[in-house]
Formats: sequence, structure tokens, C-alpha cells
Amino acid sequence: MPEPETTVPLTKAAAEAPPSVPESPDLTAQLATAKQAAAASYDKFMRAAADLENFRRRTVREKEELRLYAASRVLEDLLPVLDNLALGLAAAKQPGADAPALASGIDLVLAQCKAAFASHGLKEISPAGQPFDANLHEALSAQPSAAVPEGSVVTVVRTGYALNGRLLRPASVVVSSGPAKA
Repeated sequence: MPEPETTVPLTKAAAEAPPSVPESPDLTAQLATAKQAAAASYDKFMRAAADLENFRRRTVREKEELRLYAASRVLEDLLPVLDNLALGLAAAKQPGADAPALASGIDLVLAQCKAAFASHGLKEISPAGQPFDANLHEALSAQPSAAVPEGSVVTVVRTGYALNGRLLRPASVVVSSGPAKA
């Protein structure tokens, strides 16, 4: 008869413990390499986060500077107009000022002002004699007119303006209602 096999009973602690794996130098080197790669990645992340925060701050600062100084170019172009208006006012206050000469001087200053505005994209909307356009004009009233066709502008009460194609202020106009009815 064969003898029964004898088994050695395991203790509870020995049964629950995982088998021990001896640390090899290869695994230690891999762990060290992985830790170095993780540290390098974390450093890159922190630098990218700092760069992003610096970019955000710089963008906010530049946007604020643009808002503050956006009108400076326009104002620089209007300063000569202001100077000429001051000269015209001083000439008008002189004894014996010539009214027609003052009027022609004011015309020149007005033309200079319009040219400065036009160089920055401001366009006048003065539609006298043109068909009424509700997108660009504001009708104040209707007036019979034999000279101007019905639905066209008879009189421009206030000039309108558009900046680079965008309406700033519609032209206020009187529209023809056609010939007067008897």
C-alpha cells in the first residue's frame, strides 16, 4: 500500500502573503527611469501652465492698452483742425473782421475735418434726390414735390454717417409724397 502524502499545513500569515519576488537591478533601473520621465513631464507641464498664465496676463494688458489708445490716431489727425478753428475764432474777434473771408476759412476747416474723418473710414450719408432707404435714412416727414419723384429724398435735415460700412447715424430726411394733389 502506498503511503499517503503528507502535507505541511500553512499558517494563516503565510497563506495570505504574496510570494516574494526578489528585486532585480533591472526593475530598479526601470523605476528610476520612469520617475525621471515623470519629473520631466511635470516640469514641462508647470512651464506650460506658467507660459499660459503669462500669455493671458499679457493679452489682457494689451487689450486694455488698445482700448485706451485706440482713438489716438484719429485725434492726432484732428489736432490741425482744432488749431485752425482756434485761428479762425481769433480772426473773427479782430476788429473789422471780414465775414466772407471768415466763412471761406470755416469752409476750409470743415473740408479738412471731413478729410481727416474720411481717412479713418467715416463716410457721409447725404441722400438728397436719391430714393428713400429705410436702412440708411430716417424719414421725419413727407412733403409734396413736383420736382422730386415720390419716395425720394427732398431735403436732408441731418447728415448720416457710416464707419467702414457700419451705420453710425442714419440721415434724417424729408421724403417726397409726389406732386401735390388738387
